[in-house]
Amino acid sequence: MNLSHSKEFLKDDYGRTIKSLRMSITDRCNLNCIYCHNEGSTGASGEMSVGTISNIVHVAAGFGINRLKISGGEPLLRKDLEEILLALPPLKDVSLTTNGVLLRERAGSLKDAGLNRVNISLDSLDEGNYKHITKCKDGIFGKVIEGIHAAVDSGLTPVKLNMVLLKGVNGSEVEDMLSFVKQFHGDVILQLIQLMDFGEVACYHVDVDEVEKELELKAGCVQVRELHHRKKYLIDGAEVEFVKPVDNTEFCANCNRLRVTADGKLRPCLLVNDDLVDVSHASVEEMPELFRLAVSRRVPFYRKRKEM
Repeated sequence: MNLSHSKEFLKDDYGRTIKSLRMSITDRCNLNCIYCHNEGSTGASGEMSVGTISNIVHVAAGFGINRLKISGGEPLLRKDLEEILLALPPLKDVSLTTNGVLLRERAGSLKDAGLNRVNISLDSLDEGNYKHITKCKDGIFGKVIEGIHAAVDSGLTPVKLNMVLLKGVNGSEVEDMLSFVKQFHGDVILQLIQLMDFGEVACYHVDVDEVEKELELKAGCVQVRELHHRKKYLIDGAEVEFVKPVDNTEFCANCNRLRVTADGKLRPCLLVNDDLVDVSHASVEEMPELFRLAVSRRVPFYRKRKEM
């Protein structure tokens, strides 16, 4: 399938070139986290077929988009995930965000199907606290830890552990998480994530500026990633990234990602729900123009919020 659009790149009105696609392949999840916003889902039912997913990514690749992050819900609930991976065009990077519950059994097959690396949600190393956050049953925490080890052993590295900071819940566990990450000698990176502003979660919001000051004091070296100008802190052999998507002008100004909902809609911005473009029933010939339409609707969220 040759869908090169005359080497055309997608650039919005703010000069941001789209290089990355984040695609939800299901709204279903086997956990029920207290802060979950379900990737900003519209709540629509239905999931894209393997063919539709393949077509969307092929069209995106024709625009020079060379990175794909697969998410959910929980993407490992799709038994055809390996089939999806095998149907993708050649890309620079294919990653997956998962809660890790089902990862132990499939890490090897996912790697063989073309997956490069994984992000795994782990908000606490205390099993009781983990159960409180995820509302899961006994035994699930151990499966997630085994999934992390299986991902490293299968070469799905660097594994990124996503820890959403929750006031009064896990704020005292950052040191423990750093110690856990160190044992993997660089194959695991800790991502501390600011709580997204969805639902009734205000009581869990932490002072992210204070957290970042503490990281800077501990770090032997601070680097800045190109994507979103995100900072990386190197602390006694552990690598930590701090993700601040809320009220962060740099996060928006440097955003190069287009999102796809589980039911096949292009989402120009995660934090906005009135600018979606439906590609679920479009042919590959129709999709390029729909991509252009979606990109034309991209406005940095911090700018929209300022105008509200």
